[in-house]
Amino acid sequence: MQKLMECVPNFSEGRNMDVIKRITDAIESVEGIKLLNVDPGKATNRTVVTFVGTPERVVEAAFLAIKTAGELIDMSKHQGEHPRMGATDVCPLIPIANISMEETASYAQALAKRVGEELKLPVYLYEQAQTNPARKNLSLIRAGEYEGFFQKIKKKEWKPDFGPAVYDAKRGATVIGARDFLVAYNVNLNTTSVRRANSVAFDVREQGRKVKNDKGEEVMQPGSCKSVKAIGWFIDEYGIAQVSMNLTNIGITPVHIAFDECVKSAFLRGMRVTGSELIGLIPLKAMLDAGKYFLQKQQRSVGVSEEELIRIAIKSMGLDELTPFDPAKRIIEYLLDDTSAAPLLRMNLKQFANETASESPAPGGGSIAAYIGVLGVSLGTMVANLSSHKKGWDERWKEFSDWAAKGQLLKDQLLKLVDEDTHAFNKIMEAFGLPKGTDAEKATRIIAIQEATKYAIEVPFKVMEVSLQSFEIIRAMAETGNPNSVSDAGVGALCARTAVYGAYLNVKINASSYKDKRYTSRKLKTAKELLDKAKEQERKILGIVERKMDKS
Repeated sequence: MQKLMECVPNFSEGRNMDVIKRITDAIESVEGIKLLNVDPGKATNRTVVTFVGTPERVVEAAFLAIKTAGELIDMSKHQGEHPRMGATDVCPLIPIANISMEETASYAQALAKRVGEELKLPVYLYEQAQTNPARKNLSLIRAGEYEGFFQKIKKKEWKPDFGPAVYDAKRGATVIGARDFLVAYNVNLNTTSVRRANSVAFDVREQGRKVKNDKGEEVMQPGSCKSVKAIGWFIDEYGIAQVSMNLTNIGITPVHIAFDECVKSAFLRGMRVTGSELIGLIPLKAMLDAGKYFLQKQQRSVGVSEEELIRIAIKSMGLDELTPFDPAKRIIEYLLDDTSAAPLLRMNLKQFANETASESPAPGGGSIAAYIGVLGVSLGTMVANLSSHKKGWDERWKEFSDWAAKGQLLKDQLLKLVDEDTHAFNKIMEAFGLPKGTDAEKATRIIAIQEATKYAIEVPFKVMEVSLQSFEIIRAMAETGNPNSVSDAGVGALCARTAVYGAYLNVKINASSYKDKRYTSRKLKTAKELLDKAKEQERKILGIVERKMDKS
């Protein structure tokens, strides 16, 4: 349950790669920090860096980055398209895992205090780290930008939260805060007009635009997207105008909705959206939701693989129009993924078979049972997808899409259990390898063996539960799915029953080595009930399959 915090500092340098490298080197000098992304922009002359780690290490890395940027960047010579006020323009901290926003805000405040006191740099707090409501909004703090801040900082209401109330000509000032995950996102237009791009930005941003009411008074007319900030600009590097957006709460306005709203506005104003550009990273869920959204608009099944959903999202929003979009480098969960944690899933079919057939005891029957379960539910999901796209069944696409989506969820759970069963076996082997020279070591070893054995019972039991759930999908497809694929549903049922039975055998053999007989008695009783249900489901589904095939 390690606490994880993300930091996404924006530095006012996007062209000198040596300067950028020295800043990121400072960040990576802190042990335990993982640098996820470095995204320089030539036109904006700005680099967005993303890194994660435990809170204390993130704060230390952020401090070193701010210090290094102040030494290397001269704001008096800086020019760029993006609003800015300092060498480290903004430095937000973001809660990622097992840490509250309140805790994150306290770390931001501590970082701001240290920067102000040790680096003698004007520092402003924003968002959740700021207690003054009038100074929470970044755009209000940054208004006037670098050039205007020499006078702004002298005003009582704009005295820095930390550091001197004197503007630093070389380093500028910085803004440090705590916020939810923000997606920086630009939509490309087939125009060079900043005025036209702004018209789209005003249509979609929450703030909207100024209009005159019936009395001739100027009032704000809200835009179509909540929690969205947007402006229009021209990017010389690409030769196009863009709508540049910050999506401050993608739970309220996700990326795909912001994109579509820009599409609608541009069309009404005689323009066309040609693609879009992600700055920095994006959560996996945002990409999966986008893929599903665009498939649903086409009345196509959303029950496809994670990889396919991401591909649909990239193509639908044109995320690869300006530069290649590599999901492995842009999706935060993929960057945090430990590639060594699932070695079996990264094998091809031949490698997996060879490893199973080798003298190594793992993968064994538990992993194979889980993988057979994967194949069973995958066949049911295939029938659902074929049925969703069957000619003449257009009115039923949603019904089969829902079944396919359920199948994909079960498939993904079982895929993880393939490696997890082998991991459980390895834990038992590790426990048996613990030292046993003293009474204390013996006691520790016995406890470790029992804990590992219990885990080795729970994993195949989970395989039984998930594989049993797949019968619902397989049976529905045998009964109502594409009749040309009814045999596939039958094979799916055979696989699912085998998965449940195979996992049951692993539960039973591991339970024999566990000392808590009350626990094993309950677990085996429940496991036997699951097995009986699987056998009955298999019998019924094969009966349906045989009858349909006989009729044809």
